[in-house]
Amino acid sequence: MRFRPCIDIHNGSVKQIVGGSLRDEGDQAADNFVSQQDGAYYGGLYRKDGLKGGHIILLNKAGSRYYQQDLYQARLALEAFPGGLQLGGGVCLENAEQFLDMGASHVIVTSYVFRDGIVDYSRLEQLSSLVGKEHLVLDLSCRRKKDGYYIVTDRWQKVTCEKLGSEMLEQLAGYCDEFLLHAVDMEGKCAGIEEEVVEILARGSSLPATYAGGIHSMEDVEIIRKLGKGQVDFTVGSGLDLFGGTISYQALATLTKNN
Repeated sequence: MRFRPCIDIHNGSVKQIVGGSLRDEGDQAADNFVSQQDGAYYGGLYRKDGLKGGHIILLNKAGSRYYQQDLYQARLALEAFPGGLQLGGGVCLENAEQFLDMGASHVIVTSYVFRDGIVDYSRLEQLSSLVGKEHLVLDLSCRRKKDGYYIVTDRWQKVTCEKLGSEMLEQLAGYCDEFLLHAVDMEGKCAGIEEEVVEILARGSSLPATYAGGIHSMEDVEIIRKLGKGQVDFTVGSGLDLFGGTISYQALATLTKNN
């Protein structure tokens, strides 16, 4: 189990938001923390501490007036830690190679490979073939409905018909190198984790998988270790002291170095 650091970028700033509050209209989100530091600071910090495999997420829609500012911050982070960070947000067939050329180790994609509420395997195959399976991360962020967890797209605003489970993870594993999953209802709330989601990842994923959402204490980290059988990685956003929370970044960096 490893700590995977994050750099979330919205309206041109590194920040942490309440995930469920994100709206394309007016580029709105409820902020938990807005950093005074730029992407280069965080990329350099993660490089210094050897925390490879973290993710940068551009939270504005491609075409938003802020998207290029988001991309600038991402570029600063990647220049500070080339090959050490993954990049997602508006990834499609037309720009995926550009993001890898900027220094991302992987591109992270959700919305492009989900169309009309289901996985578009034609698009997925094209993208996987273009960048190489070894450079693709599928973001399967989800929300709970009555009968389970369903994948959400379009910056967590649209619920698909695709239910998270072992069968789905097995089907998608042939196209990518890793899975990233935000439990969106908990994202940014520092109110505890979605334990069932961690169990699904531990049970169904043959690939590296990273859980995000609601982690607010070292006790939560220990729950992930137990439920994930030591195989599910994790990321901490609003709960981290780097972003105004109480969990020690240095403690998590040390934990990862010792694993």
